[in-house]
Amino acid sequence: MSAPLRLGTRRSALALAQSQMVADAVAAASGREVELVPIVSEGDVNRASLSQLGGRGVFANGLREALAAGRCDFLVHSLKDLPTAQPEGLVIAATPPREDARDVVITRDGTPLHALEAGARVGTGSPRRIAQALRHNPRLDIRDIRGNVDSRLARVRDGELDAVILAAAGLSRLGGELGGLQSEPLGLAEWPTAPGQGSLAVETRTDIDADILAALSALDDEVTRAAITAERTVLSVLDAGCHAPVGTHASIVDGDLRLRAVVYALDGAHRIGIDRTVRVEPLRGEPERVRPVPGVPEPWVPEPGVPEREVPGYVEPGRAEQGYARETGSGNGAGAADDGGLIARAARIGREAARRLLERGAADLVPRESTT
Repeated sequence: MSAPLRLGTRRSALALAQSQMVADAVAAASGREVELVPIVSEGDVNRASLSQLGGRGVFANGLREALAAGRCDFLVHSLKDLPTAQPEGLVIAATPPREDARDVVITRDGTPLHALEAGARVGTGSPRRIAQALRHNPRLDIRDIRGNVDSRLARVRDGELDAVILAAAGLSRLGGELGGLQSEPLGLAEWPTAPGQGSLAVETRTDIDADILAALSALDDEVTRAAITAERTVLSVLDAGCHAPVGTHASIVDGDLRLRAVVYALDGAHRIGIDRTVRVEPLRGEPERVRPVPGVPEPWVPEPGVPEREVPGYVEPGRAEQGYARETGSGNGAGAADDGGLIARAARIGREAARRLLERGAADLVPRESTT
């Protein structure tokens, strides 16, 4: 009998839950048992603010060291926590179908974020979320917090905080139970989230056995990989870390890739954004889908053929662009060998969007401590 495959994962409840989902899928694809190997990351022991930690891969480096040393066979990451530079000797073997990419605001009584009273205490450690929250409601008292999902929810339930901002996908993977609290989904049109949010990355060594690589690759979803490639290419070209005040979201519907990218000042007072819609090709797969969070409406998805809506406050919103992107190149954040097709086109769209953002002054809004 073959030895069990070893899946390296962080120790948090969310990490263990999403790793178990992948473990079950890999076991079904490979016919081999998969065991979880808990690993402590720097982000688990360093309690500094995310804004101070910056984009140094604090949630990934320890896992990647264990993988490279052979202490596990593959890893499962929350893709939004991965630096855009792919380490030598490692490869993203799969990006499974993406879940809900939105953020949600959790409160006791359902008061929307924009309507919270002056001085309302809102907890988040993300510079992007801080900037977005202050832009929506400058009267808020933002509290820089860390901790797992349950502890953050408890701080709202106990009255220490009036609201927290969390990733919808994380809530969903933990079962979506809010314990009587109320959720407000934040639409991706006005509140784009972290590049890769809602997506998982399955990473392994480039020299792993071919049968293991094949089992991992069976989990890959091309539409998800293309979307996150466009998003993470923006981040890479901006030279911004994974915790920089940058929001991006890409979706593919009926062969069109629609990308929204926004760079924020840390205080939310200014932002520079762009929207691009580019015909990539008739897709072999289905349009991107999400799994809803209980009690949360379905996310915004652009309707095919409907012109992009201008978002107030953007600097020169981009116009829809038709035609095939023909440049070939690396998929960047996806980390796999590029086939010169959809992934290369997605990367090209991300590069062009980032170039336009830089032309409009985006580099002035990305703090030096957030760069990779």
